[in-house]
Amino acid sequence: MATTTTNSQISEKSKIWKVIGASSAGTLIEWYDFYIFGSLATIISAHFFPHGNETVALLSTLATFATGFIVRPFGALVFGRIGDVVGRKYAFMVTLLIMGLSTTLIGLLPTYDQVGMLAPILLLLMRLLQGLALGGEYGGAATYVAEHSPDGKRGYYTSFIQTTATLGLFVSLGVILATRLGLGEDQFKSFGWRIPFLLSVVLVIFSYFIRMRMQESPVFMQMKAEGKASKSPLRDSFMHPENRRLVILSLLGATMGQGVVWYTGQFYALYYLQTVLKIDFVMANKIIAIALLLGTPFFIVFGGLSDKIGRKKIIMAGCLIAAVSYIPIYKAMEFYSGWDAANPTATPLNPNVNMLILMVWIQVIFVTMVYGPIAAFLVELFPTNIRYTSMSLPYHIGNGVFGGLVPFIGTALVASTGNHFAGLMYPITIAVITFIIGTLFIKERTDVKWHS
Repeated sequence: MATTTTNSQISEKSKIWKVIGASSAGTLIEWYDFYIFGSLATIISAHFFPHGNETVALLSTLATFATGFIVRPFGALVFGRIGDVVGRKYAFMVTLLIMGLSTTLIGLLPTYDQVGMLAPILLLLMRLLQGLALGGEYGGAATYVAEHSPDGKRGYYTSFIQTTATLGLFVSLGVILATRLGLGEDQFKSFGWRIPFLLSVVLVIFSYFIRMRMQESPVFMQMKAEGKASKSPLRDSFMHPENRRLVILSLLGATMGQGVVWYTGQFYALYYLQTVLKIDFVMANKIIAIALLLGTPFFIVFGGLSDKIGRKKIIMAGCLIAAVSYIPIYKAMEFYSGWDAANPTATPLNPNVNMLILMVWIQVIFVTMVYGPIAAFLVELFPTNIRYTSMSLPYHIGNGVFGGLVPFIGTALVASTGNHFAGLMYPITIAVITFIIGTLFIKERTDVKWHS
């Protein structure tokens, strides 16, 4: 009897790791696809927008980058409904193919010099498709893993999905650096920047065949068998007063702050190093990549910790600590970069790279605090029949709109005021608002049971 029980436990553990592996592989690739654009923003701006004003071109690129985030909530609605009606697996199979196609096509687009204003229009269209796809992907993957996870372990197991966003950014930086170093600066700027986009087709095909072998979520299948599936997930998610209240609270009291902390600690830090402190492109990307690599294990640390002490405490602490720390951290980044106020456009000669890595790594730790537990936090708020739809919308508004606008708003505020730290006011304000609302109005639900 004991042997049978042990074998059953081993089989269940093996199954959950296969689920995590297949889900994570696809989600990582989708994040890779999505973030290549942001990582190459300074180069893309030179190819797809009119020449003459580098700041305007960069802001135009960042605005195009932001549209991919802004459209994510619409993807959440479309694919969330599919996921709650048809199934989790089907929804994120479709999103994977849309993401792969749109990313690959970016690598084939003509430039502004070749086709004029058609170039940025096509770029925007591909970016919108990317945003729609990612809007459906994350909620499906997080829900799928959570519904396979045993009670009391959802924070730990879903935290592996949480690593994929940062790992996707890390992989995108790694591919970009390898291509840049292999081709040299001139060739990379001329045509080499296309290679990371074109590689997407290989990665997506690989992930697609892995996901084809996956089974549907057991919690979802049980709900369907019992006839409890929602016929109108959108109506049930947003018209029912109690569920609508939870959607709004999860946005204002969790994902909004989590989103700005995520994008400040990774993307805004990259733009700040390159555009404000004038750190060399390769060095700036290496700094971010090393900090991400060193910080990524803490997603799992905080995800596992949230099973023991609760999700809310960790997320709220991350928002508050980030808000009070950003200005001192960015002042330290300015100091250790060797940036010269008397010659602000010059590349610093002797930046303290190790200290810059440390400053970015600290920001990544804030990211892991708010992001590691967020998937488990969201899936536990909503019932199975509307979970995909209900959790996806606040997640993608918080991350796509509030978080995705961090680089654009931050860069614009610095450009308009001339104050290096003005761009931090936006994420600080949002993080503080989330801390207050989340602390006062959201209840912990870590102990919710799904399995008998």
